Amino acid sequence: MRIWIFLMIVSQSLLAAKMDLPWSALPKTPPIPKDNPMTPEKVSLGRQLYIDPRLSKDGTVSCNSCHNVMASGGDNRAFSAGVGGKLGGRSAPTVWNSAFHTVQFWDGRAASLEDQAKGPLTNPIEMAMDSHEAVVDRISKIPGYVSQFKKVFGDKGVTIDGVAKAIAAYERTLITPNSPFDRYVKGNKKAMSPQAVRGMNTVIEVGCVSCHTGKNFNAPDDLAMGEGFYQKFPTFTDNEYVTKYKFLDDKGRGALTKNEDDNYFFRVPTWRNVALTAPYFSNGAVKTLDEAVRVMAKVQLNKELSANQVADIVEFLKALTGERPKQPMPELPPDPEGMTTIDG
Repeated sequence: MRIWIFLMIVSQSLLAAKMDLPWSALPKTPPIPKDNPMTPEKVSLGRQLYIDPRLSKDGTVSCNSCHNVMASGGDNRAFSAGVGGKLGGRSAPTVWNSAFHTVQFWDGRAASLEDQAKGPLTNPIEMAMDSHEAVVDRISKIPGYVSQFKKVFGDKGVTIDGVAKAIAAYERTLITPNSPFDRYVKGNKKAMSPQAVRGMNTVIEVGCVSCHTGKNFNAPDDLAMGEGFYQKFPTFTDNEYVTKYKFLDDKGRGALTKNEDDNYFFRVPTWRNVALTAPYFSNGAVKTLDEAVRVMAKVQLNKELSANQVADIVEFLKALTGERPKQPMPELPPDPEGMTTIDG
């Protein structure tokens, strides 16, 4: 029996070695734009702004409310709740490794982390500030922030671009390297279980890598931030899953551009840490990872997987859970007016 198990492990390792893997290990640092260099002071400021609910209209919602860096990087809800308990129309994607995306949001409406950081602030069902000027005015009334902005950005003081740059700089630290898969591709062939290796080979064989490729498992590595990598979802609609989970209710990028050619195209979601980010898909309709695997096989590839194939793929996806950097809770600068700047 031991000899048989040994031979099975060797054969699986040889199969994986023969394959030209369409993925690479996650870098420890992401691309950094020239106009927003990272400094410890800027990252510290960005962490505070990310956590601070005073950037929302009634002081109840922060970036972290929907993208919780103490947990999955999302909120594990089908739809996130904003100011006044209003629900958004899509599931909040994880912020972990978002610095490696080619665009931000499900529909790619932000080309960079800086652009993305500005959007929720004034979205009426998210943080609901009246304008970016109102955000700047709110922050400018807190002396601790004013002094930090001066230290980080000089005489420019508090600006909405500064707010976005600080938050984006912090988000670029949210990298989860050293997953079992990363250790495996770096040469430690014991880092993944035999079942996970089978799952890795299976996703290659059945064609999942036509969408889930590259170091972040959601775009080719030669695409830069802003270029975008989209795929149609659902591709095959004549099946029970499309109706059951209402996948045709959201037109994806087409709802943004109003171009019919963009209907049902979405930014490909990352597989990294996917075992932590249920529920799944843009509408959060699928609660478990094994069901998500079955759905994707049928809806995107028109294939039905065996129970063993599903179990193997799930084990591989679990091997993409990386090491989350520790997130110390920041000390927020006090508001000397005792929250009187909040518009109830």
